Amino acid sequence: MIETLLRPHPNCLAIQLGRGGKLSGGGWFPLLNLVWLFWVFAAPWWFGRFSVASLVVTYATVPLFLWLYLRAWYGDRAQVLRYSIALTVLALVALPLTHTWSYIIYASVLLMFCTTPRRALLWLGALLAAFLVIALLSGIPLAATIGGVLTSAAIALINLFFSISARHDTALRLTQAEVRRLAASAERERIGRDLHDLLGHTLSLIAIKSELADRLFEHDPAAAREHVQELHQIARNSLTQVRAAVTGIRATGLAAERVSARLLLESSGVSLSGAEQLPALPPPLDAALALCLREAVTNVHRHAAASAVTLDVQQTAAAIEMRIADNGCGGIDHAGLGNGLHGLRQRLEMLGGSLAIDSPRGRGTTLRLQVPLT
Repeated sequence: MIETLLRPHPNCLAIQLGRGGKLSGGGWFPLLNLVWLFWVFAAPWWFGRFSVASLVVTYATVPLFLWLYLRAWYGDRAQVLRYSIALTVLALVALPLTHTWSYIIYASVLLMFCTTPRRALLWLGALLAAFLVIALLSGIPLAATIGGVLTSAAIALINLFFSISARHDTALRLTQAEVRRLAASAERERIGRDLHDLLGHTLSLIAIKSELADRLFEHDPAAAREHVQELHQIARNSLTQVRAAVTGIRATGLAAERVSARLLLESSGVSLSGAEQLPALPPPLDAALALCLREAVTNVHRHAAASAVTLDVQQTAAAIEMRIADNGCGGIDHAGLGNGLHGLRQRLEMLGGSLAIDSPRGRGTTLRLQVPLT
């Protein structure tokens, strides 16, 4: 059990749900729930069934329960169903002697993560029906039995909601990955077409000119020298065009950065709205504002604890203004800006622009970036 905790499987249920933020406490959430195990020890005394056999069975089942429970949460997720079924059998077999339905609750929760929602509900119904019958035959009071059924059902349904939400998040992440893959593929094709159009004609011309100069070298040196000089000019022009193309490839436009920002924020449950239509800007200014947006969104993602971000871009005759507002925790210290915001301010000042920060504690942060169009 200790090794399971120290070295959980990378594909375990606890880590996957914790990474998606669906269970508070992340990967430690299953351990926090073990606090309810106290009822396993208290139940025999509560119901007055503290015979030697009852106590022996109760305390002897705890290590087996812990092993199955921890293996289900921290082992390979492909084996969750196996350990959940074993835990269900243990709960039903031990019920007549232990008179505790704590194991039933733990088994009900795990079953919610093993299969589809409809099948999980069917399994839950079968488990609770078996629990009801065995509890009544074992002499457990009807009120306690009904309370156990209702408690198990309520907790299981809450975790079923978590399971459905986690599946939706996984599908969303796969969709985002596919969008990025398609975007990267389209960008590679565009770069290939641009380089072919840019270099294909130039290299063909260089080949023809160099062959012609070679043929004229002995018969007409002056004409050959003229072709060689043209080759030099063609090569220099081609180098200039390649550098410009590479610069354009490296620079990210504001429109593309807005798409990336939306994907990043939505992956952490933050919505991005506004600036659906962006003005056409000069390439250097467009690239600079894209970098500023990236830095601002990264800060929101890491530190703001926000649920919504609003982006607004306005262009006047003399300047472009971009406003990025979130509803997070705020409280940015203007005197001690982080490296990211400090670098953002320096980048704007190099362009003759300015950065204004409005960040009252507990009421979000608003960044106003203004850059002259000239």
